[in-house]
This record gives sequence, C-alpha cells and structure tokens, in this order.
Amino acid sequence: MKPPSRADLQVGELLRALTFAARKHKDQRRKDADASPYINHPIAVASVLATEAGVIDQLTLMAAILHDTVEDTQTTPQELEREFGSEIARVVAEVTDDKALPKDVRKELQIRHAATASPRAKAVKIADKTCNVRDVTSAPPAAWSLGRRREYVEWAVKVVAACRGEEPALDAVFDAAVEEAQQVMLADSAYK
Repeated sequence: MKPPSRADLQVGELLRALTFAARKHKDQRRKDADASPYINHPIAVASVLATEAGVIDQLTLMAAILHDTVEDTQTTPQELEREFGSEIARVVAEVTDDKALPKDVRKELQIRHAATASPRAKAVKIADKTCNVRDVTSAPPAAWSLGRRREYVEWAVKVVAACRGEEPALDAVFDAAVEEAQQVMLADSAYK
C-alpha cells in the first residue's frame, strides 16, 4: 500500500470534521415540517462552497462543516481548537452568535461584524445564508409565516452585503438563491 497523498490527507481531515459535526448534531433537527436532520445543513454549506462556488480551501470547508458546533451544541471553542487547530476554531468563532444575547441583538451584530470578518469567515457566512435562504424558500420552518420568511431574506441580504467581494462566484450563488426566494414568495403571496 502506498503512502497517502496530500489529497488523501485532506479528504481524511474533511471526513474527520464531518464525523465530529455529525456526532455533535446527532439529536438535532431542523425546524422544517419534515424535521430534517440538522447535519444536512453544515453539509449543504460546505457543498455550496466546494461544488457551486469552487472554493477548495481546506480550512474554509472544514470551518463550514463545523460552523454551528459551538453555537448550537455543547462544543466549546477550546475543544474545537484542540481537535482542529486554532485557525479553524477562529473562523468558527467569527461566525458564532452569542446565544446569551437577545435574538434581535444577535441579528444586528451579525450585520455589523460581517464587514470585519476574515475572508474565510465571510465565505462560510455567505454559504450559510445561501443555504438558509434556500431552506426558507423550499422547506421553511413550519411555524413561519410568509412575512417572516420575507424578513429573513431581507436580513440575510444585509448580512451578505458586508461579506461580498472575496469570492465573486459565491456572491452570485447567493444572489441566485435570493432571486429564487423572492419569486417563490411572490407566487405564494398571490395564492393567499
């Protein structure tokens, strides 16, 4: 058996991050009507980066997979740093909300902090918002009204506005998701 190549090692690290995230999110479900497994979301965020925007930076992809572990599970920043290194832990910290704050404060802070985020954190943030806009469009939280869905998309546009410019292909993917969301919600409002 030949020694692993650099690409083999990178795939192994991505799978290790995915295994970690799957374990951490194992009991979580999304808020859609089907209560989809939560792990689908970080996978989708990494997939948007890699397959739609052509982002191949290993650390960005691993941070995408791990981006909600500190915010939404019992994972600590120290645990993430110990497992995956300080650079990934730092990117995850940049995209992590402080759940001790009220929701409206967290949303405002996301808009304000987006402009000063690192390029990797901006990429993860745009991919995250892309996936969330798509979910709000095709599989919204069961209790969300059309108005709340529209508000979410408008807020996501504000967050992403401060992140633009690092990855033009990623910006375009987000813009397409927003355009589709607006068309779907316009059609939905016509039937109300």
